[in-house]
Amino acid sequence: MLKALRFFGWPLLAGVLIALLVIQRYPQWVGLPSQDVNLQQAPQSSTVQKGPVSYADAVSIAAPAVANLYTTKVVNKSSHPLFEDPQFRRFFGDNLPKQRRMESSLGSAVIMSPEGYLLTNNHVTAGADQIVVALKDGRETLARVIGSDPETDLAVLKIDLKNLPAITIALSDNIRIGDVALAIGNPFGVGQTVTMGIISATGRNQLGLNTYEDFIQTDAAINPGNSGGALVDATGNLTGINTAIFSKSGGSQGIGFAIPTKLALEVMKAIIEHGQVIRGWLGIEVQPLTQDLAESFGLKDRPGIVVAGIFQDGPAQKAGLQLGDVILSINGEPAGDGRRSMNQVARTKPSDKVDIEVMRNGKDLKLTAEVGLRPPPLTKPATEE
Repeated sequence: MLKALRFFGWPLLAGVLIALLVIQRYPQWVGLPSQDVNLQQAPQSSTVQKGPVSYADAVSIAAPAVANLYTTKVVNKSSHPLFEDPQFRRFFGDNLPKQRRMESSLGSAVIMSPEGYLLTNNHVTAGADQIVVALKDGRETLARVIGSDPETDLAVLKIDLKNLPAITIALSDNIRIGDVALAIGNPFGVGQTVTMGIISATGRNQLGLNTYEDFIQTDAAINPGNSGGALVDATGNLTGINTAIFSKSGGSQGIGFAIPTKLALEVMKAIIEHGQVIRGWLGIEVQPLTQDLAESFGLKDRPGIVVAGIFQDGPAQKAGLQLGDVILSINGEPAGDGRRSMNQVARTKPSDKVDIEVMRNGKDLKLTAEVGLRPPPLTKPATEE
């Protein structure tokens, strides 16, 4: 027996080892799933891809067209904190001694044309009694406000100087996430500064910063004083107007936002031509169609937005819209996103008519509304849910 084990043992052991090796190398032969890992190897190239070692050329093109802003306003302040006490003011009224003092702030602006039109942020110039523009070449002058648009946080200024270095404008629709971005402005009043990063995201909205939001997000450092400055690409062309930062400390944390040139130019042209931005308006407030609401309305796969408020005597009320109506489409475009649909209306010329498909009490209705002129912000609806 022992001799038989010795005779057959080694061949058997060798066969088992060979079988294990075969199973490990070709598992599919015995019905087991293959364990191969398919990795994609980059093709070999004779040329080494390199980025530019310097962005000095881009900066030299764009920087002269970015100006520093110094705004001042006069504020009246009581000479003693006691004068601010409501009980104290009951007896003395408003005839209290006051001090007038100057408050100043810093910002940036972009020279958009040789004629002297500048773009900046509305929050930089709002309430200012005087705006001083300081150019990179050392010239200084006073600017006047042509108009502003708080709903996009943009303002247009005008200066009267000759030989102004206007910036070259790029199409913001062509930028891609990962593109190099340079932010030029006057952070903290230290003087013109350039920071570099990339485009982190496009089309950012619902941030609660403006009524109309379509931001470029970048990690190029943007700090207080950069507002109204330029966001440019790697060749020095303007892609956006720096506007805001997301920060818990007040300093840059790598999340900054710029208004893309497409939106900025639309606002600028409207302000120059009309003194304001003319937007269409239906006079409604809407809310998203949640899953619970969709089930209650019998809408499972159809997009829509719910009418949550109607302005009295507004275009929507005159057209017959009611609270609780579900808007399914506007001029044939599905109304699945309230912000997008309201922006669609805003781009419509006042007095133009739009077809609105709604669902009311389980029935589809088709209404026609004449778009009105959007009133100034902060107007409240007369009736709300």
